[in-house]
Amino acid sequence: MAGLLSSCSDFLDLQPEFQINEKAFYKTAKDFETALTGNYANLQSIHNGPLLNVGELTTDNARIEWSSPTQAEAEFDELNLSASNAILGSIWTSCFSTISNSNNLLTRLDEVKLADAQHKQYRGESLFLRAYNYFYLVRIFGELPIVPVAFRSPNEIMSFDMSRKPTSEVYNMIIQDLAEAATLLSGINNTSKSRASAGAAKTLLGKVYLTTKQYDKARDVLKEVVDMKLYSLSTDYRKLFTINNDDLPESIFEIKYLSGNVGEGNSFSTIFSPSRFDLGMFPGNMQGSGRLIPTPQVANAYEPGDARRKISIGDTVRLVSGKYEKEIHGLKFVDFTTGLVGDGGVNFTSLRYADVLLMYAEALNETGNTDGAYVYINQVRARAGLSALAGLSKAAFALAMERERRVEFLLEGHRWFDLVRTERAKEVLNKYFKDVGLSYTVQDHELIMPIPLREIDIDPRLKQNKGF
Repeated sequence: MAGLLSSCSDFLDLQPEFQINEKAFYKTAKDFETALTGNYANLQSIHNGPLLNVGELTTDNARIEWSSPTQAEAEFDELNLSASNAILGSIWTSCFSTISNSNNLLTRLDEVKLADAQHKQYRGESLFLRAYNYFYLVRIFGELPIVPVAFRSPNEIMSFDMSRKPTSEVYNMIIQDLAEAATLLSGINNTSKSRASAGAAKTLLGKVYLTTKQYDKARDVLKEVVDMKLYSLSTDYRKLFTINNDDLPESIFEIKYLSGNVGEGNSFSTIFSPSRFDLGMFPGNMQGSGRLIPTPQVANAYEPGDARRKISIGDTVRLVSGKYEKEIHGLKFVDFTTGLVGDGGVNFTSLRYADVLLMYAEALNETGNTDGAYVYINQVRARAGLSALAGLSKAAFALAMERERRVEFLLEGHRWFDLVRTERAKEVLNKYFKDVGLSYTVQDHELIMPIPLREIDIDPRLKQNKGF
């Protein structure tokens, strides 16, 4: 596994002064802060496109609208993924790199004398990051190597069992990490929501329990998040996705981006905007790339009067000429103040309170308390200016929840994972492909994605998923 192999060799080699040398590092609290900052920064790259390709472009929510997509992008749009897909490779490498860094930090914590509060915080945050990345990996690739240790030599890597383990074992590790993280981080109030907290750990744990269909456990832990009373729905939905959206009351865990610093910005402004040379929407008339454009189907999925529609989707674009033309495009996380590609300064909110409310409502419905679930789904609907739901059967409520999540979280990377989790992906997406005249289909084996070929070439013990 490239991320683990490179991590070990990089730290063991003698290095220039501008690089971290493990022999002189992990000695003070400042060292651990620096290491954690770097590990959180790893999340910027995978959220800045790759995970949206998985969560949105594979579905009826988004499509490519430009003439020269990369092969990897086209494979996501057509749901015809290959083991050589570069985007899947980047997700695997990035996630395992963060996991490796977390393991390094966890191992070194026991070798350095720190204040008890610092030790708890650094351990809790590292466990959260390890679980966060494993959760994406297991949902995308299925069975995985379980690596909870830091390696000190190439021999340790070669002798370690890197074979893929059943998803049940992977989920057990994720659950253990998040449960411990929630306990360790309890009472620790980070000033920034770009760092893990007890609320973030419990929210993610609730999502893990929903994914593994442990609905009673999901219900209980999500109720704990609600009862914390630390989070609330933002009164203005638009503020969640525009500049200065740092640390809002609805935010539970977010990925920070910064305009004006090379490599610190996001690309949402270009990937969600049409690929036109005559766009006049941004300073300097920056062009969009059309890589992730909302489909007409999702644009029509909003109920009449849903305030989220005009905040999430634009129907016309301004041209350099000053005229407007009809072009569907995404508006979330778009920074209209920058004219440089990859320089967006809007944070990506990975976990937010609306998700807690909807997941809790889903867990209540699945555990036989549909009447109790209305309170929570209707809070989200009220914010959108919609009437309250009532009187639905359990099955009808589940379908209403599917629609609610689709429009609430458009372009936030939830759709594919939601459809797979509820076992609705084949039915929903095959109907979509048929309705729009495409010959694509979703087969059973495509509900997980191929292991990157490069990783199998490095370690043949990683066997390919069936069907690829």
